[in-house]
Amino acid sequence: MPDDELLSASVLRQIGHAQYDKRKIAALEVEQTVKRLSKSHDDARVQKVVDKLIAEYAFSPQANHRKGALLCLAAATVGLGTPTEAHLRQIVPPVLASFTDQDGRVRYYACEALYNIAKVAREPFIIFFNEVFDAMFRLCADAEANVLNAVQFLDNLVKDIIAASPASFNMAGFVPKLRDYLRVAHPNKRMFLVSWITVLDSVPDLDLLVYLPQLLDGLMAMLSDPNREIRVAAHKAMMEFLIEIHATQNVDFASMAVSLVDKATSPDEFTRMTAIKWLKEFVEMAAVQLVGQYPAILGVVLANISHPSREIVEVSRQANDALLNLAPADPNQESLQLDTGAILATISAELLRGTLTPAGSDADPQVAVAMAVQTEPSRLEALRWVHFLLDRAQTKVLVQLPTILPALLDALLAHSETVVEAALGVFAAIASCPGQFRPVLGELLGRFRGDTGALLLQRGGALVIRRLCGFMGAEAVFTELAGTLHEEPDLTFAATMVQALNLILLTSPEVRGLREKLRGAAAPLPAQPSTRVAATPEACVVSGRELQQKQHQQGPALFAALYPCWAHSSGALLSLCLLAQAYDHAYEVIQCYRWLPMGTEVLVQMDRLVQLLDTPTFTFLRLQLLQPRQHAALLRALYALLQLLPQSNAFRLLSMRLQAMPWHALMQMDGLEPFPPLAAAADAHAASAPCWEPPHKPTPPTGAAPEEQSGPVCWEDLDLPAMLRCFCAKQQRHYLVEVGLEEQAALTEDSIHAALGPFPSVYPGSSHTLEQAGALTGDAGTGLPPAAAPTNRGSSTQASTVSDGGEGVLDNAGRSWLSGTEQQLQQQQQQQQQGPPAFGGDSFSSEAFWAQQLQQQQQQQQQGPPAFGGDSFSSEAFWASGHSTVTEAGAPLGGTSEGLAQGNGSSTGGTQEEGAHAEKTAGGAEAGGPETGMRVAQTKDRDSAAPGDDGFAA
Repeated sequence: MPDDELLSASVLRQIGHAQYDKRKIAALEVEQTVKRLSKSHDDARVQKVVDKLIAEYAFSPQANHRKGALLCLAAATVGLGTPTEAHLRQIVPPVLASFTDQDGRVRYYACEALYNIAKVAREPFIIFFNEVFDAMFRLCADAEANVLNAVQFLDNLVKDIIAASPASFNMAGFVPKLRDYLRVAHPNKRMFLVSWITVLDSVPDLDLLVYLPQLLDGLMAMLSDPNREIRVAAHKAMMEFLIEIHATQNVDFASMAVSLVDKATSPDEFTRMTAIKWLKEFVEMAAVQLVGQYPAILGVVLANISHPSREIVEVSRQANDALLNLAPADPNQESLQLDTGAILATISAELLRGTLTPAGSDADPQVAVAMAVQTEPSRLEALRWVHFLLDRAQTKVLVQLPTILPALLDALLAHSETVVEAALGVFAAIASCPGQFRPVLGELLGRFRGDTGALLLQRGGALVIRRLCGFMGAEAVFTELAGTLHEEPDLTFAATMVQALNLILLTSPEVRGLREKLRGAAAPLPAQPSTRVAATPEACVVSGRELQQKQHQQGPALFAALYPCWAHSSGALLSLCLLAQAYDHAYEVIQCYRWLPMGTEVLVQMDRLVQLLDTPTFTFLRLQLLQPRQHAALLRALYALLQLLPQSNAFRLLSMRLQAMPWHALMQMDGLEPFPPLAAAADAHAASAPCWEPPHKPTPPTGAAPEEQSGPVCWEDLDLPAMLRCFCAKQQRHYLVEVGLEEQAALTEDSIHAALGPFPSVYPGSSHTLEQAGALTGDAGTGLPPAAAPTNRGSSTQASTVSDGGEGVLDNAGRSWLSGTEQQLQQQQQQQQQGPPAFGGDSFSSEAFWAQQLQQQQQQQQQGPPAFGGDSFSSEAFWASGHSTVTEAGAPLGGTSEGLAQGNGSSTGGTQEEGAHAEKTAGGAEAGGPETGMRVAQTKDRDSAAPGDDGFAA
């Protein structure tokens, strides 16, 4: 039979007929023809029949022809029985091409034809799997319902073929196509893909788990699909994978962790929670393989701990605990070594997330505060991680300290009290590491520099320093900060920090122990020891005197450590002296302003100091005003401070406090013994009270400077003149900065010391006065006029004085004048009632007042010296009246720069008993009021006086 007559003309007409039945009859004829040729193994003619169908009908522009061709091609395959690969390669491509036909009926017949071909071919059909999968993937979202049904049948058949012949399936070639298709968003296509993943994973001989890292990202994306069925199907598929991972653990955990970390930041909560769960499981199963991914995993876990969803927070905490529960690293296994630097960078980023907006930013501060509050749980866990790393790899953490310290400092200034406490714990832990105490505190100081730093210092810097003292010990913190600020080149910053530290020192409860030590620095020990017995044998028995002795030993060294730094601020230094009861030295500091420049900042600091005198810290000082004889130096210092102040509220406040003291009555009461019943009651209470324990001394951090072991430092061992010299030099530098001479202010203090020359002081053994210091500093270029150096006269035991207008210190002869007669005391009381107040009023400088004072001085000259000193002590008229006292050396005692000589121990016109009483008296006056306290020395015989005894001992 000729080739053209293999298919009759009627069959060829019926192939393209409009009726389905006619086309079906033609297909049956083709099937019989191909079957007959196949039995005779006439493959050439079979090929010609198929070629004729493809060439004349499969790509015909007429839809009916294309439909008939699809039916005949499927019938030809059925006629072949067991088609070979060659037959399939000839038949299948034109059928697949019809899957994209514009006619829906053609696409339906294409699915039907391919279904029949696959059903006959079975395993050989797998060679076209990728092409068939592409065709089905396109039609699974077809608009025609019939086409969708046809694709569903074809899909099921192909799945059965793959499950039955897994060996012929090329998984490696198919997974990249599947991975790319997983990015689609159409719900039908997504369900189609998930179904295929589930089927392939269920085939025992197909190991889809190996290719899971390539598919995981697409599956995780389906978890956020709006269609619930797709979310459930994708989640179910992932859970099946997770079960298999637990069973085999033969997967690439690291590559999958990358996808999970990315999805853990998804806006969809379900996706985020699933990703974190998987990360937790991976950490528990394969910690070693995930060591390189720990920084990224930790970052997303910490961030999700602050998520609003409770479920996500719970899962995140579990994942964080799994990360923290790692076994200690084995030094012999490099894979177990964590990347400390990367982890610290992650922690630092988390601590900085939600930090308050810096000054000058356009962000809304309320939004920043809300964000800081929201991220509190994450920041707490980040700080917990720093503790973990310090315990695990302290050396590596210290190497990476610059990475984490800025974030820790930001955490110290957080709004949350819990975050601040945790950050302080970390800060203290780092500072306790060897050699880290000073660098850590240096970084803290650096945080307060500049405009932004000043804002942070005002906002919460004081609270940070206070709590740092509670964690690391107030003494260690203050001494280290003082040592650092003493060498600070930025004088303005140093003065600001000193004022802040001084306020903390005077008001903070965290530094109470430090204040107690300083209070005992210059205070004399009580004469009568008090004994107390502990309530229990186990308690430490510490008597009150032993405690004061301990403070008296520790106070001077602490005072000397803080002094150079506190010298940056005159107000702070004066408060330190008053706190340490170094009233003589406070007076000397004030006297330095006779030649030091007095700027506005100094006056502001003095004003603040007066306000601080009313705080509970200085309660002891205010009560000491009730003992003017014992604390005459305090009176002199306060009156000197009063003279520095302008007519301001601070002036009136201090003046009113000093005026409120009934000096004359107190002078008489000061020498009396306490009432016996009161003393007995006090002793009984002391005997029955339990033992009072001293404040706990904090253990200095490991990195702190070691304490000297040479023994306790006594107050007498301090070089107070040198300390005063340090104060003068620093104030000179601050003044130069204030007036714009920064280059001269940059000179070292040693250079300024050299310019100052010999130290200006009225301390024992000093050979120069403050006037000399003014002359020297004037020569050094400070702009101050030089003063003539006074001539020292008298013996070597003579003390230098501050000489200006008769303002001097009384000698022993002057002491006896304090015990005047009853008549003189009454005159003084009348003077107080009739005249204006001694200090502080506007009438103080009026001519009428001074005329009245001159008349009273003339009356006092006729009657003798007053019982308690007044202006007549320093007036030239009084000394010219013949009341000057002659010392043993023959030098007259006066208020000039000639110096102070030792007295003979008796007073003119007074009885021996009165003179003895005067030896116990400490009082006096300066120019400015009858109740001004003046410090005087006890009467001593010159021959028996100790070397250097100049009558200035307390």
